[in-house]
Amino acid sequence: MIALLLALGSSLAYGCADFLGGLGARKAHVLRTVMIAAPASLAVELLLWPALGASFSRAALGWGAASGVASAAAFALLYRTLAIGPMNVLSPVTALVSAALPVGVGLLQGEHLSTAGLLGLPLALVAVVLVSAGHGAGSARPSRTALLLAFGAGAAIALQLVFLHQSPSDSGVAPLIIGRAVSSAVILIAAGLTHRKLGPERPAYAMSAAAGALDSVANLLFLLAARSHDLAVVAVIIALYPAGTVLLARGVLAERIHRGQLVGLGTAAVAVSLLALT
Repeated sequence: MIALLLALGSSLAYGCADFLGGLGARKAHVLRTVMIAAPASLAVELLLWPALGASFSRAALGWGAASGVASAAAFALLYRTLAIGPMNVLSPVTALVSAALPVGVGLLQGEHLSTAGLLGLPLALVAVVLVSAGHGAGSARPSRTALLLAFGAGAAIALQLVFLHQSPSDSGVAPLIIGRAVSSAVILIAAGLTHRKLGPERPAYAMSAAAGALDSVANLLFLLAARSHDLAVVAVIIALYPAGTVLLARGVLAERIHRGQLVGLGTAAVAVSLLALT
């Protein structure tokens, strides 16, 4: 139950972070937004080091670095995706893709689910589909480019989660610190190489920093949950994060929530209840 609560907390933090990051990327080039978000995320993880500890073994360094490269790609692709919009369609598409790979990896590694889990896992995936399916009249349809970016962002997020899960369970926050340091370096190098194309707009500093901090909290909660529960279950619960993004987009941006999306939110609640029985 604690692991599921951690996963739900991670899902909520990811949803809020994506909403803020997407808004920030609408005000300036996506790399300008990520240049603020990634170092802010690293700062949060460094603050957590004394409290949670860190063991920088070779495995922790390797898997942490791999997650950092995937994280850099996820940051840029996801924020660009949400900047193009509409958030209430593209965010769930990204989540569905990001759930498929970790679930497959977990099952291939021999994870077994109870009867409730076997019902709850596909039901949760159905919930993500329902949340992403409803764009009725008055809602904008995503472009092909936006959908491709959403698929790419989902794949990058999935790889980040899988790599973090492979890190040693006794490594503390070391994989997070290494991963965020690597992703920050990759992003800063990319920004330096393309600085002439970034435009004159200043990033939304507070919004971008908040997105990075929330992303760091989400990663930590995921790591704690995955170390005490099956990756397949934890990953699919975290993939429900678009619920937070969709609700924020409705409240702040007045993006329409279709009836099917409301059904998806209810389905998600049932799925999480079934997964809790595992």
